Amino acid sequence: MRISADKKILISWIMVMLWMALIFNLSAQVREESNQLSTGITVIIEKIIEKVNLFDIKFDIKTINHIVRKNAHFFIYLILGILVMNAIRKSKYLALSICIFYAMSDELHQAFVPGRGPGIKDVLIDSAGAYIGVLIFILIMKKVIKNERILYE
Repeated sequence: MRISADKKILISWIMVMLWMALIFNLSAQVREESNQLSTGITVIIEKIIEKVNLFDIKFDIKTINHIVRKNAHFFIYLILGILVMNAIRKSKYLALSICIFYAMSDELHQAFVPGRGPGIKDVLIDSAGAYIGVLIFILIMKKVIKNERILYE
């Protein structure tokens, strides 16, 4: 069964909207709930570090948790950049603009969530993630197009 071009575009935009809904949902978490999620990931990282820590170096769990939280911003927007780029394919600047606008609106949204607040640094981290996502998409598409040309030559 072959999917029509219109359906592919629709599916691409649905994926963007679902990802944005996930970001909105994560941003709606109160500070304690959000911190509990990142702390769970931090505990897993801590266990991995303990297993490979040959020099018995002590790590500050709060610092690791902060790094996990900021990396979450970066990577969630990296994925958004890829999804938006896939949905529009023609304009990398439009894709990046959509992601940056959404990052700003997401931080504004957090101003109304108890224990959370907007942060310019987070918008910059989110935007960097989206930018890298757009670049990754462009590089992948260039490779795919190059391989398709080779295939049909």
